Amino acid sequence: MPSIQRRTLLAAAAAGAAALALPARAQFAGKNITLIVPSAPGGTTDISARMLAEPLAKLLQANVVVDNRSGGNGNIAGQLVARSAGDGLTLLAQYSGYQCITPLVQPVAGFDPGRDLKPIGHLIDAPQVMVVRASFPASTFQEFLAYVKANPGKVNYASSGNGALQHVTTELLKDLTKTEMTHIPYRGTGPALSDLLAGNVDLTITTPPPLLPHIHAGKLKALMTTGRTRLEALPNVPTATEAGVALVASSWFAVYGPASLPAELQNRLSASVRQVVETPDFRRRAEEQGAKAIAMTPAELAALGTKERATWERIVKVAHIKAD
Repeated sequence: MPSIQRRTLLAAAAAGAAALALPARAQFAGKNITLIVPSAPGGTTDISARMLAEPLAKLLQANVVVDNRSGGNGNIAGQLVARSAGDGLTLLAQYSGYQCITPLVQPVAGFDPGRDLKPIGHLIDAPQVMVVRASFPASTFQEFLAYVKANPGKVNYASSGNGALQHVTTELLKDLTKTEMTHIPYRGTGPALSDLLAGNVDLTITTPPPLLPHIHAGKLKALMTTGRTRLEALPNVPTATEAGVALVASSWFAVYGPASLPAELQNRLSASVRQVVETPDFRRRAEEQGAKAIAMTPAELAALGTKERATWERIVKVAHIKAD
C-alpha cells in the first residue's frame, strides 16, 4: 500500500476513534469505572491496567479505579465481570493466559471467557523473559541447562498460577529440553517474584515489565527471551531460538466487558481505549517496560483470542498440563 494512502487510512481511523470517544465521555463523565485485574499487584496485567487507568479517566472525565481480584487463575475476576451489569462501569484488564489457557486446564462450570466476556480493546504485547535468582549457579542458558540436567527435579520454578502462560511456557521448555523441574504456583506474578527475589524459588518465565528493574539492579539474571528478536531493553540477552530452543511465545493484555455489554457501548469504549493506547506517552511507557503498545478493534481482539486458544490447546496436550 502506498505510504500516502496508508497515512490517510490511519488518520481516518484515528479521527473515527476520537469521534466515538466524545459520546463515551458524555456517558461516563463523573461516574466510577472499576477496572478489575485478575492478579495481585506487581505483575504485567496490573501494570498495563494502571497504564490505562489514569489517561482513560482523563479522557472520559470519570473515576477509574483498579481493583485487584486474584485467584482461580483469573476465573474469579472473570466471573465477576461476566456477571456485572452491561453498563460499561465494570471492566476487566485481561491476561492472554487467563483468556486462552485457563479454560483448557481449569474450566469453571457455566463460565467461559471466550463466550462470557466481550472484547473491547488490546493494550500491550510482551515476550517472556527467563530469569533466575542472583545466586543461582548459572549465568547463561547453556549453563542452566547443564545444571538442570545434572539435578533433575531439584530446580523449582514459579508461576502466577496453574495454567498461566508462565506455567505452560515452562512446561513446554521442559518438554523441548527433556528436563525435569518442579512447578510452584502462586496467586499472581507479584507474589511469585517476591519469593524469587528472596531466593525461595529458582526461576520464572514471565513478561519484562516486573522483571526489568531487578535485572538491571543485578537481583535477577536474565538467561533468554521468547521473542522472535532480542528485546531493546535487554540487548545482550539471547532469544530462546539463539540459545538453541525452538520456543517463541508472548503474552498480551487487553480490556474486556461482560457479554451483556451493548455493541454501541462496546464500540465507544473500544474507541476510547484505542485513543489512549495510540498516544505517544502510552507507547513510550510500554517500550520502557519491554512491551509494545498495540491497538485493536473488538473484532481483531476476538480473532486473536480464538487463534491463540487453538494454539495453546495443542501445547497443553503436548505438555500434559492439568489443573492442580
